Amino acid sequence: MRYEPHEVERRWQSVWEQERTWEVSNEAVAGVESSYVLEMLPYPSGEPHMGHLKNYSIGDAVAHFHRRTGRRVLHPMGYDAFGLPAENHAIKTGVHPRESTAASIASFQKQFRRWGISIDWSREFGTHEPRYYRWTQWLFLRMYERGLAYRNEAAVNWCPQDATVLANEQVVDGHCERCGSEVEVRQLEQWFFRITDYADRLLEDLDSISWPEHVVTMQRNWIGRSAGAEVIFRCPEVDVDYPVFTTRPDTLFGATFFVMAPEHPDVMKLVAGTDHEQAVRDYVNKSLTEGQESRGAVEREKTGVPLGRSVINPVNGERIPMYVADYVLMDYGTGAIMAVPAHDERDFEFATKFDLPIRRVIEGGDELPYAGDGPVVNSHQRFDGMHNREALESMVDWLDDQGMGHRSINYRLRDWLLSRQRYWGSPIPVVYCEACGIVPVPDDQLPVELPDITDFAPKGRSPLAAAEDWVSTRCPSCSGPARRETDTMDTFVDSSWYFLRYCDPQNSDAPWDKDAAAEWMPVDQYIGGVEHAILHLMYARFFTKAFADMGLVDTQEPFQTLFTQGMITRGGAKMSKSKGNVISPSSYVDSYGADTTRCYVLFIGPPDQDVDWSDEGVEGVHRFLSRLWRLGAEVSEVTGTAEPVADVAASGDDLELLRKAHWAIEKVTNDMTGRFGFNTAISAVMELVNECYRRREGVAPASLHFAAATAASLIFPFAPHCGSDVYDKLTGHRVWEQPWPRAEQSFLERETVELVIQVNGKVRDRLQAPSEASREELEELARGSEKLQANVDGKEIVKVVVVPGKLVNFVVR
Repeated sequence: MRYEPHEVERRWQSVWEQERTWEVSNEAVAGVESSYVLEMLPYPSGEPHMGHLKNYSIGDAVAHFHRRTGRRVLHPMGYDAFGLPAENHAIKTGVHPRESTAASIASFQKQFRRWGISIDWSREFGTHEPRYYRWTQWLFLRMYERGLAYRNEAAVNWCPQDATVLANEQVVDGHCERCGSEVEVRQLEQWFFRITDYADRLLEDLDSISWPEHVVTMQRNWIGRSAGAEVIFRCPEVDVDYPVFTTRPDTLFGATFFVMAPEHPDVMKLVAGTDHEQAVRDYVNKSLTEGQESRGAVEREKTGVPLGRSVINPVNGERIPMYVADYVLMDYGTGAIMAVPAHDERDFEFATKFDLPIRRVIEGGDELPYAGDGPVVNSHQRFDGMHNREALESMVDWLDDQGMGHRSINYRLRDWLLSRQRYWGSPIPVVYCEACGIVPVPDDQLPVELPDITDFAPKGRSPLAAAEDWVSTRCPSCSGPARRETDTMDTFVDSSWYFLRYCDPQNSDAPWDKDAAAEWMPVDQYIGGVEHAILHLMYARFFTKAFADMGLVDTQEPFQTLFTQGMITRGGAKMSKSKGNVISPSSYVDSYGADTTRCYVLFIGPPDQDVDWSDEGVEGVHRFLSRLWRLGAEVSEVTGTAEPVADVAASGDDLELLRKAHWAIEKVTNDMTGRFGFNTAISAVMELVNECYRRREGVAPASLHFAAATAASLIFPFAPHCGSDVYDKLTGHRVWEQPWPRAEQSFLERETVELVIQVNGKVRDRLQAPSEASREELEELARGSEKLQANVDGKEIVKVVVVPGKLVNFVVR
């Protein structure tokens, strides 16, 4: 008997497709819990890779387990189909993004069906479809009505050669990745979402969800809440006030210069028409092509240029010089700092390099800079001598009384810039009218569809701007001439609400029905890569809270439980085309079948950790599934189809096999519920199959039948085709319709356990040992084995390893 995986898999996939097995309605069933299992939707480019297979193998195992433990499961799929890769492909080849995206989606559909993933395909959609982005635009307008979407100036990367805005990932070492020109920074009007209005709630509600601690920490740090004071510094030359946020107002009297971030919108205004303009422009352009992480590093050499302006320190009236320096980041505070070199390491290095005054205002430490606590000195008579922590509070009160500042809470989180000067994205549904200004497109005119164009290369503006017939329109308010917005939305907008559309994807009257969303939301188990721990997850949380405030949903959080899977590497390195170490799931599915490939990506190691691919490991999993399939075929020839029953009166080998089966049930169940220990769960089924082969000659057919059917039932979440085939042969039942097996306590309780005796890791004997025996008693029992004596005779025992309840291993030489 030979296991033919492709034949087995085609047979069961045909059943699931014809019977639409995995589809689920939105109608609640009394007494039945609903469960929403969701993987982060994939970007369709080329063919699915191993990361997709691992992600969906994890999700499918969870979905199957939830179904068989009595829950109605929603397990949908779609495609995050807008974005730069398809547009860049169009620029290079002339192939419309719609065509290349459709081809990739067709490839994804084919592969996912071939993998046997239990998707409710009736809910499938792509975010690039007008029927989807109609509602993306509708939701944008609801945000705009509530002041959560607005326009403002923002710094962008600008390529003067291509005359276009570049995304950060298109800037390589300060140059345009396409033409190599040096990149400049310009201020342009852009659209934003006011996510900062939700900063406190985004922070506080992290305590209400079950997410990995490292992801929660990343979100907390990204939001970055700090308590302090906002202090006003006035620039008399231009008569402008510049607020500064500081957590150390106790050091205000030590501020000897003022520094602005290169991104600060006023930097170039301050030097316009002055002798400093060109030097500042060159410095700003160079600074903004470097990563913020490296710019903010303490150990990095400090650079900067003077602005030729000054501000007045409000606490002492001193004029202090203004600089622009890249160690100041726009992402923190106001994008400007009061520099206190005596008490801040980076300010100290800058002041030393540029020969600026350094004034101590807190006593302590043998040398400067000193960042600790101590008495206040060289400040105001009302504060000198006070402990700085006490002075801090008094100084904030004094600033408030004098109108120079006030208590403030600052967030590292910044409003979400959503404008993209690209073609392949959802159009922003507003028009610009000279008479009326910004006018939203009426709901009944949505979607604003993308026009067909042939030239996708930006030339100083979005490619949409060249579609003059599309751009020119009438104002919905006054009917006068108007022009459409030619920017498109960041693709993170599409992926920040897709999980709600799955709840009601065919709805043509609303993005979703509130009752349908209430039936499924929040997502019970969300699965994806840790690389999305900040932006995607933060944006989705923001959208959900905003929708709740609008009365569109009842939940405050989109994803109740989160699992982040590890990466699959090869040869110890991340897979990439340049390294030549990319492996395609399809080639392994061709050779071994989907179940082997799926099973291996879960068996290779803990699913939340990075693991290295091994072809030998694939072979081993294939042998295991082949053995399981043959076992089912051989046993069914003897027993026919029958109900799997464990004989409670069994003894001897029958009892030991039934105990192993119930041990496997408990092990796999615990691994599926307490943690995602899929690798150890699969290993437990392997042990059970091995036990079946070892004892099959000495047990009753009914005992072997029960153990084999149990193995098929337990392997089903990981290898659904093989599990279905074996279980069907043995019982005549569809395994997915059967409840999850339950371990009987009577089979788990035992007075004795089987003790494996090993020599240098090789099994030499098996003995029955008291289950409560100590390590010393187990070693003594093992030393009495005649088979052991035969294998260690004349050799030195250098070490004895005892694993209570399992084995004793003698290391000899």
